[in-house]
Amino acid sequence: MSELHKFLFQGLPVRGMLVRLTEGWQEVLKRRASREAYPVEVRQLLGEMAAAGVLMQSNIKFNGALVLQVLGDGPVKLAVAEVQPDLAFRTTAKVVGEVPAGAQLEAMLNVHGQGRCAITLDPKDKLPGQQPYQGVVPLHGDQREPLQKLSEVLEHYMLQSEQLDTKLVLAANDEIAAGLLIQRLPIKGEGNLESSGAAERNEDRIGQSEDFNRISMLAATLTAEELLNLDADTILRRLFWEETVQRFEPQQPRFACSCSRERVGQMLKGLGREEVDSVLAERGDVEIGCEFCGLFYHFDAVDVGELFTAQVQQQPGSGTVQ
Repeated sequence: MSELHKFLFQGLPVRGMLVRLTEGWQEVLKRRASREAYPVEVRQLLGEMAAAGVLMQSNIKFNGALVLQVLGDGPVKLAVAEVQPDLAFRTTAKVVGEVPAGAQLEAMLNVHGQGRCAITLDPKDKLPGQQPYQGVVPLHGDQREPLQKLSEVLEHYMLQSEQLDTKLVLAANDEIAAGLLIQRLPIKGEGNLESSGAAERNEDRIGQSEDFNRISMLAATLTAEELLNLDADTILRRLFWEETVQRFEPQQPRFACSCSRERVGQMLKGLGREEVDSVLAERGDVEIGCEFCGLFYHFDAVDVGELFTAQVQQQPGSGTVQ
């Protein structure tokens, strides 16, 4: 079963999380294979994104969706992982052209240096006028060197956006997507940009925590093979056997898609009656497929008629629906 394990290092300003996505991740690939399977390099990227998205969502107190996207100018135009507050996740990608064998981020998304990573926090219950928060970083480091691993990109993002030291190890295959996150705990006042001097004080501490540096070095010794093949107990015991680790009750991430016939209907109404009728005239029905889960929604002429009839509002004072 998919599991997320949170833990603290007793007496140290360091926290960690370990996620292993099994049946949920396999369900993602099974649904995609019913259409056209992604290249193995894209499947690995999406698996790492799913694991990273679950780790990042569980690391914040936010009632809404966390959307992790990488956008580029290579054969992979877009890859997305979305994680809800209950750790339900889904992924998709848009691939145009051939992905080179063994390709990493640069060859897939950053061929001409235009690749970007965006993290969006979309509130579930938006206030009037409230917009989602989005942070964007390029797929290169401070010295303009291309970043080849998603883990490096996200470490760079956390350093820039949150001013927090972070170590991330990610791996995925067709059976499991997994990740280990180690992070320096913020001191009181860090992360609050309205607090006078908080960001500056935090930046002064970046890279200065000996405890974090030691533990992150231990985490960096974890290989992809170990992360994919060993259970959580074995991984934590092997890496941190000299530390006192306080663990919390595991959580269960799962695959789930938020698409629905109602939401697709709303999208069709947004296109307008004339546009939808033109599709009906050409094909006889309207078929919309979900890029995340592969489910198809069919609307015939009767369905479309009901859809737009329901859109007509009652005229004020008339007492009748026109």
